[in-house]
Amino acid sequence: MTLPISVFIITKNEEKHIAKTLASVKDMDEVILVDSGSTDKTLSIAQQFGATIFSHEWQGYAKQKQYAMSLCRNEWVLNLDGDEAINPQLIAAFKEIIEQDKADSVRFWRNDIFIGKPLSSLSKKPNNHRLYKKSKSFFDDSRLAHESATVDGKEIFINQVFDHYGYDSIAAITNKNNTYSTLKADEKFVKGKSFSHLKLFLIFPLVFIKEYLLQRKLFSGRRGFILAVMEAYYAFLKEAKLFENHQNKPN
Repeated sequence: MTLPISVFIITKNEEKHIAKTLASVKDMDEVILVDSGSTDKTLSIAQQFGATIFSHEWQGYAKQKQYAMSLCRNEWVLNLDGDEAINPQLIAAFKEIIEQDKADSVRFWRNDIFIGKPLSSLSKKPNNHRLYKKSKSFFDDSRLAHESATVDGKEIFINQVFDHYGYDSIAAITNKNNTYSTLKADEKFVKGKSFSHLKLFLIFPLVFIKEYLLQRKLFSGRRGFILAVMEAYYAFLKEAKLFENHQNKPN
């Protein structure tokens, strides 16, 4: 049975994982893929799965997703990245929510695949806000990274997971962290946020303790330790680049 959901995905060079993403949403009514210049096999794979493809010059994460969402014909929309996949249990939960009109938006767990497999079930998972009603949602384009739709309505959380393959290697995370830390530092700078010497010195150890102990990555062994260090370094990079902005771009 096809669900009345439009899936929208923004892509650029996602050939490694896009087939998993598109296969997972085959029961959705519509799949919109907005591509910003892929040079690999992303588009040919998307064509094989019957996705509706649009080419659109890169405008930033929030603006790109807002544009992709505007192309959707259904009221219910599901935002996925090209390295994510849903499962039948999650789809069944979507069906019940839509049929009973339980909410305007839905949040659920994200299962990060890191160095070949998920973290321990004892490690705390992040959660994301991905299914919502189009008419009540928009993306704030002042957020340059880690953008999420703002929804004017009732949000619910369901105890279901989707898989995220974008953390499958240390190199992939390092590249993303370098890109996102620059965007977040620029976002803070544009909004007039000043840097803190204290935060610059303390952010790494504090985030490591949070990730390794409070988020329980210690239960994931060496992979959990590595990921906690990388999360802490990402937090440090954001502060260091904000400091750099203030040094290089005086008001």
